[in-house]
Amino acid sequence: MINIVKIEQLEELSTLKKEYIKQATAPLDGMWLCGFAPMADHFGFYKDAELIGFCCINSDGYLLQFYVNQPNQVLADDIFTSIINKENELIGAVIGAFSSTAETHYLSLCLDHAAKNQVNTLMYQQIEKAVKKKTDLPMAAATVEQLAEFVEFAKANIGAPEEWVTGYYANLINRQELFGYWQDNKLTAAGECRLFDEHQTKYADLGMIVAESERGKGIATQVLTYLIALANSKGLTAMCSTEKTNIASQKAITRAGLTSSHRIVQFDF
Repeated sequence: MINIVKIEQLEELSTLKKEYIKQATAPLDGMWLCGFAPMADHFGFYKDAELIGFCCINSDGYLLQFYVNQPNQVLADDIFTSIINKENELIGAVIGAFSSTAETHYLSLCLDHAAKNQVNTLMYQQIEKAVKKKTDLPMAAATVEQLAEFVEFAKANIGAPEEWVTGYYANLINRQELFGYWQDNKLTAAGECRLFDEHQTKYADLGMIVAESERGKGIATQVLTYLIALANSKGLTAMCSTEKTNIASQKAITRAGLTSSHRIVQFDF
C-alpha cells in the first residue's frame, strides 16, 4: 500500500532529489530544475513508513518531476498511473507532464500514458573541448542600483512578470551572475551565467535577452560567446536552453558553439 503525502519542507526530499538528478543522462535544465520545480507542489510516496519516491506538480496541473527509488522501481508504473487517473484526492487532477529526454525512466512513463506530446524546449551544451575566449563586447556585472533597470528591460522585451523577475534578478545580482551590455547608456542586452550550488556543479547555465530593437545584429551570439568564455574561465562547461519556437535564439546559440542533443517534451494525458 502506497501512501501519498504532501511535502511541506523540500529538505525532506534531498536524498531522493540527489538520486533523481544523478540518474539523468545529461545535465538538467537549470531554470526547470532550480526555478520551476521548487515552486511546484511536492508529494512524497511512502511504502509503510519509508519514503521511496516523490513527484512535483505545477499550478497548471502538469507533472514536472517523478521518481521512485531503485529498490522500489517496480512500483513506479502503478503509482504514476494512479496519479494521472486522478485516483488521489490530495493531488487532484493532473492533465499532463514535462520531461526532458535526459530523464529516461520518467520520460518512458510519460510516453506510455500520454495522448499526445510535443517538443517544448531545446537543451544545449558545450561539447567542444577548446576553452572559449571572451569577445570584445563590453559587458559588466549588474549592481544592486541597476536592479530596476534590468527588471524594466525584462518586462519590456520578454514580458517577464515584475514580481517574479525582481526577486530572480536580485538573487542573480547578489551572486554576481547577471551581466549587462549598454549602448549610449541604454541597456541593450542582459546575460546570465548561473552556477549550481549542490548538483551539476561542473556546469554553468546561461541565459540572455537582447532588446527587440537590436535583434538580428549578431549581439545575441556575442553575448553568449562572452558568457561561455566566462563559464570556461571558472572551469565550467556551458549549457543553456530555448523554446522550440524561438528560431532566432537557436541560431545564435548554434553560432556561439553549443550543441543540442536533448529536449524538454510536453505531454498531455
